[in-house]
Amino acid sequence: MGRRFGALVIDWVLCLLVARGFADPVTDGWAPVLVLILEYALFLGLFAQTPGMYLTSIRCVSWADGGRIGVLRGLLRGALLALVVPALIMDGNRRGLHDRAAGSVIIPTPRP
Repeated sequence: MGRRFGALVIDWVLCLLVARGFADPVTDGWAPVLVLILEYALFLGLFAQTPGMYLTSIRCVSWADGGRIGVLRGLLRGALLALVVPALIMDGNRRGLHDRAAGSVIIPTPRP
């Protein structure tokens, strides 16, 4: 759980920095949330890791086959994660509702 939370904090800080480029994150609270959702869609869909996940050595992969989840499922996962509540409800495999809805799981990054 610690690495997942650490990755989310890193990603959130990056989203705040990016959102400052086109909006004021303090008055326009939607901007960093939108950036987070898009970050999850692109990075998880294409690379199976966000920058925060890369730095904390975890990956988000498909529950069914261990491959990438794709952009659409990454978008779904990011949108549900932005709601916060789905991430707090976990099953025995430490998958939140957002993971179950997107058919994903967080695993450690394999060491080379």
